[in-house]
Amino acid sequence: MKSYISAAAIFAALLVTIPAAPLAVTELRASAGSEPAAAVYKTDESDKNDEKQTDKPKEDEDNDKDNKKEKSKQEAFKVLDITTGKVEEISVYDYIVGAVCAEMPATFEPEALKAQAVAAHTYAQRQKEKALTSPDKELNGAYFSNDSSKYQAYFTANQAKQYYGDNYEQYIKKIREAVSDVEDEILVYENEPIIAAFHSMSSGTTESAENVWGSKVEYLIPVESDYDTEAPKYMEEYEYTADEVKERLENAFDGIKLGDKPEEWFSDVSKSKSNTVLEIKAGNLTVTGQQIRAALSLRSASFDIEYDDGFKITTRGYGHCVGMSQYGANSMAKDGKTYKEILEHYYPNTELETAD
Repeated sequence: MKSYISAAAIFAALLVTIPAAPLAVTELRASAGSEPAAAVYKTDESDKNDEKQTDKPKEDEDNDKDNKKEKSKQEAFKVLDITTGKVEEISVYDYIVGAVCAEMPATFEPEALKAQAVAAHTYAQRQKEKALTSPDKELNGAYFSNDSSKYQAYFTANQAKQYYGDNYEQYIKKIREAVSDVEDEILVYENEPIIAAFHSMSSGTTESAENVWGSKVEYLIPVESDYDTEAPKYMEEYEYTADEVKERLENAFDGIKLGDKPEEWFSDVSKSKSNTVLEIKAGNLTVTGQQIRAALSLRSASFDIEYDDGFKITTRGYGHCVGMSQYGANSMAKDGKTYKEILEHYYPNTELETAD
């Protein structure tokens, strides 16, 4: 395992390339606080326009949707296919559909899928703008690649067909309809696409970017997400022998010294209000909860450690817990919340705008 990397250095990279833990790919294949301030949308005119659109003849509404879809098809994201080395041009619409397929279960509510679509589009737009101003030579002119370990996950049509199997037609129709409703929308903060971080489920309150990656982000702050405590596998237990923990810690941390008493290996635990372990003493070293999470392959950095002739570690939530909780979004949608309300809850202080 890699030795210590500073949180600040990690965050600098994540500002551009942060791939949110893909719930659909990572989790389903394996079986990815304070009240939020209200999000401020661009102007009240958007709501007025929505009201006006309800008075339009159906034919005009259909034409608007067709025009929107045609515009989206004309625009494209340049994506490097790591299997062929070729740069593919994928329409904005098709890319968002593929990203939602890969990042969120199709069984989730339509409004949750719409929120995910906006987050996916925002991520891609931010990466595109970065690539245009500071290109990465390894991308060969692309904005990002289909390497889900570095960038947002994305399914091609064939991958989606394989993944969904007999349910493909039903699920792809549902996702396409959700994307069609929001495909031109992104989230911005101070006129720039936001870091649209998201995760599977929080500990019950989302975490701040500052506590996880070391730098403050005005809209990535703790918000209540009680729904997560009812999500599948919200709480998980791990059991390790002392020898297993010792091996993992020594592989993860250069210079670590562990005594003869395993019950004394972990001490001085510091937690955030979101219950994330910020710092913990492991042997002679003080490390972060995120580092222990990586070393012991835990689902989150919200954990408790007990020792009784072996280690029992209990985790809460899944992922880095920053930004939008996918299970929380789905539960909000079940309660009748719209995608706008979901986004304004998990990304406070941001605005919805039309992508350039």
